[in-house]
Amino acid sequence: MMIIFFDWTIEDFPHLLHCPFIYFPLWHKWYLERGNGWNNYKGLTWKVTHNKTWDKIFHFLGFRKGWYTMDDTRYLAQTKKQLQHIFRPREKIMEKAKQMMNEIRQNADFVVGVHIRHGDYKTWRDGRYYYTLEEFHQFMLQIQQLYKDKKVAFFISSNEPFATDFFEGCKCYRFGKEPSGDILDLYTLSLCDRILGPWSTYSRWASFIGEVPLCFIKAKDQAFEDADFSVVSDFYHFASGENTETFWTKDI
Repeated sequence: MMIIFFDWTIEDFPHLLHCPFIYFPLWHKWYLERGNGWNNYKGLTWKVTHNKTWDKIFHFLGFRKGWYTMDDTRYLAQTKKQLQHIFRPREKIMEKAKQMMNEIRQNADFVVGVHIRHGDYKTWRDGRYYYTLEEFHQFMLQIQQLYKDKKVAFFISSNEPFATDFFEGCKCYRFGKEPSGDILDLYTLSLCDRILGPWSTYSRWASFIGEVPLCFIKAKDQAFEDADFSVVSDFYHFASGENTETFWTKDI
């Protein structure tokens, strides 16, 4: 496999970058770190991947955009372990994630990862899946009641800064400003016992790669049951059999 365009966070995934059957022909660190190299590369990436003429050229050469291969699951089950290895981030990130989880589990026996997606979600699909901190607080209190026979704690992952003491009555933990913070949050979510959050590929990946049951928040007045949580088996499906293809393909 040859990957032409990649994000700068590729360095956080050494197994992917040096995978023997995945080739990054444009990966030249000496150039990308010089001057405005990364920004130039990102600009080039955007222009080429959002251009109909280049789409035709890449299609002719046999390249496919990853977004349009998400329904091809022929070899997913048999390669799952390899994928977990290839997409394991560098050890420094995993060690921080494990340390956080060990700290949480000193005071809890059940950890729920909460993905609070703000920022672009205020406008994405007319803000339908944007939930305020007050609403997340109510979701979390409801989760505590659902698992009232356990000592529940919450790991918070968010693209917005706020203090965890906002969630009164809930034991909450989150990282401060960290290098590779998005990836650190993502793989800490993958170590939780449950994941709760709005529709997002971010929490889907954490569920898939860590095999953690996930529940999407679909409405502000949603009532949760343990049966609502299920592991993501592929892009469109949960292990429970739920099919989300209609949601992901509309408006794309």
